[in-house]
Amino acid sequence: MIRLWPRREPPGPLDYGRRAWLRLTLLATFVFLYAPIVTLVAFSFNDSRRNIVWRGFTWKYYERALENDGLITAFANSLTIALVSTLVSTVLGAMVAVLLWRFRFRLKTVYEGAMSLPIVIPEICMGVAMLAFFARVQWPSGLAWPLNLGAITIAHVSFSFPFVAVVVRARLASFNRDLEEAARDLGASEWQVFRDILIPHMRPGLVAGALLAFTLSLDDFVITFFTSGPDTVTFPVKVYSMVRFSVTPEVNAASTVLIVITIALTTVALMLQSRGEAKGG
Repeated sequence: MIRLWPRREPPGPLDYGRRAWLRLTLLATFVFLYAPIVTLVAFSFNDSRRNIVWRGFTWKYYERALENDGLITAFANSLTIALVSTLVSTVLGAMVAVLLWRFRFRLKTVYEGAMSLPIVIPEICMGVAMLAFFARVQWPSGLAWPLNLGAITIAHVSFSFPFVAVVVRARLASFNRDLEEAARDLGASEWQVFRDILIPHMRPGLVAGALLAFTLSLDDFVITFFTSGPDTVTFPVKVYSMVRFSVTPEVNAASTVLIVITIALTTVALMLQSRGEAKGG
């Protein structure tokens, strides 16, 4: 049997021009996105107090950053707040996503709009609103660590869990409801259906939502600035106070450490998400 395949025309000058334009656009995009980050990392090793001229390679500013007690305390505060708010936001966002996906009730549209407000309103408005709220309820100050981070953690949860809810609900849109019915016909309870069928399907969305919530919490400055006190300085606020005087290699070194930690956590989360999708598939 003879198969006739369509003859493929050789690429012409127009095709080469399109490929060159596409490659140039991709290159410009990557340079625009990552050139500032690469510059920051490179100048964190600069043996000079000024970031304008390269004076040589050194590790001393990393040593100074690690010896800066205020910077270490601020980083510990940021990491604690991010971990707690991520855990709470993931659980709360998953519950909201299941609620909006499964049930129908009155004013559902209004609830969805209200839940999306922290996503769409400016951060400065959110920060002022949180400041007014905690002042109104007379939130206690001077608490011991980590209770003194409670106000910032609550503020971070309030703007993080809607992102988790949106991501998880998008994942639930591809769920086959017949699997639930089959499990119930085989004698599974509601909890068993949720634990053994729904959660495994939600796992990639949960990982992606948790990663998003962690990143939003770790690098948030505006809302944290309005809700933090003198004894609850976070890493972004501390870096801002240092940058007000000058951008030194010590600031670059601290920022580089934060970037490395974020990339490492992102890599782990993506690996877990890929494994979850592979098992789900």
